[in-house]
Amino acid sequence: MTKLILITGISQGLGYAMTEGFIQEGHTVIGCARSSDAIEKLRQKFSARNDFTCVDVANELQVEKWAKHVLNKYQLPDIVINNAAIVNYPAPLWEIPSEEFSKLIDINIKGVMNIIRHFVPPMVKKKHGIIINFSSGWGRSTSPQVAPYCASKWAIEGLTRSLAQELPTGMAAIPLNPGIIHTDMLSISFGEEAANYTPVSDWVLKAVPFILKLKAKDNGVPLTVPI
Repeated sequence: MTKLILITGISQGLGYAMTEGFIQEGHTVIGCARSSDAIEKLRQKFSARNDFTCVDVANELQVEKWAKHVLNKYQLPDIVINNAAIVNYPAPLWEIPSEEFSKLIDINIKGVMNIIRHFVPPMVKKKHGIIINFSSGWGRSTSPQVAPYCASKWAIEGLTRSLAQELPTGMAAIPLNPGIIHTDMLSISFGEEAANYTPVSDWVLKAVPFILKLKAKDNGVPLTVPI
């Protein structure tokens, strides 16, 4: 059965790979990213039955406008994937500039909350849909130099598991650790060592079918994509 899948942060990395993967499987993707150039390229590449919009998830007014557009034009999403996130440049916590810390929190935590606030209420009303909030290995462990990122992903774990307790039967909220994948974001943290980890092209072959199989019974369970 064809699913309607909403994904944030689709311009690159895991978001772009999932967008391509789900579309190749015959599903419809509604996605957003901050880059207008990237959105235009996605529109040119994929069929018009998919819907791509330039949205900064940290900007609640933009998210609210996007939600109104999506919910007026389409049925409720079957799956919502909060993927958009950034990582801080490695440094001791006390050396992280306040602007960088605030931007990370705004995108990684408040951005997820903005999507939930404006998309989830009608899903709850119909008791329909799976909400997947991308966590990280650093949402369940810690490392030096990435304290802001760790804090944001630990927050996503708690937020998601608490949300799971508030949803009606038939829905699910799942904190999902994608694993350690060679993306531009990983290169910021790992440098040249990032190339030693799983390529995005391999990851998406496991991630897409794994996500499509998630059910209401997985509600509140912290999961990891098997790679």
